Amino acid sequence: MASILIAEDEARIASFVEKGLAAAGFSTRVATTGPEALDLALTDEFDLLVLDIGLPGLDGFEVLAQLRGSGSTMPVIILTARAGGADTVAGLEGGADDYMAKPFRFDELLARVRLRMASAAPSGQPVAQLSHQGLALDVRTRRASVDGREVELSGREFALAEELVRHAGQVLSREQLLSRVWGYDFDPGSNVVDVYIRYLRNKLGAERIETVRGMGYRLV
Repeated sequence: MASILIAEDEARIASFVEKGLAAAGFSTRVATTGPEALDLALTDEFDLLVLDIGLPGLDGFEVLAQLRGSGSTMPVIILTARAGGADTVAGLEGGADDYMAKPFRFDELLARVRLRMASAAPSGQPVAQLSHQGLALDVRTRRASVDGREVELSGREFALAEELVRHAGQVLSREQLLSRVWGYDFDPGSNVVDVYIRYLRNKLGAERIETVRGMGYRLV
């Protein structure tokens, strides 16, 4: 199981990212200060670092500089509210592999994590595939097919389908799907989950997604 270090001092965001990545099959650990993040990153126990810039004790730029100075090639995704052009350039030139601004969508972060992990993997490693009862998802190319027939899905539709396939047979509440696919800052009163479930039923087959009254949805 791939292991991801999350360097984030804001508890709500750290918990949101940690739970989402754990649900996607990753092992996670959170560091809340710059020195702690650097110490953990240098242990070689992690496959990727999600790094906030505004860390106490040692900011993310310095953590990144010392990490790269040690010779580490671990993929680093900077996740920060400081989304100005100068900070973006500084992060990428300092050795970051990717840069995301807060607020962010979890499905986009997850896609970037998987892309960086795949890029860092040895050549020849097979493309990650998910499948259930004739529904197949290629998580790298973001392509979907039903019984061998390719189906066009938007980015958000694909992310929702991916959550359902990864938890096939389990009931996922609207709140869980909203948090994992739309992000921690999305309006919890929205009916967007129901709307996108309807989109998926139209494209993948209505019989595949069951409504469990009072609880949520399940891929059957």
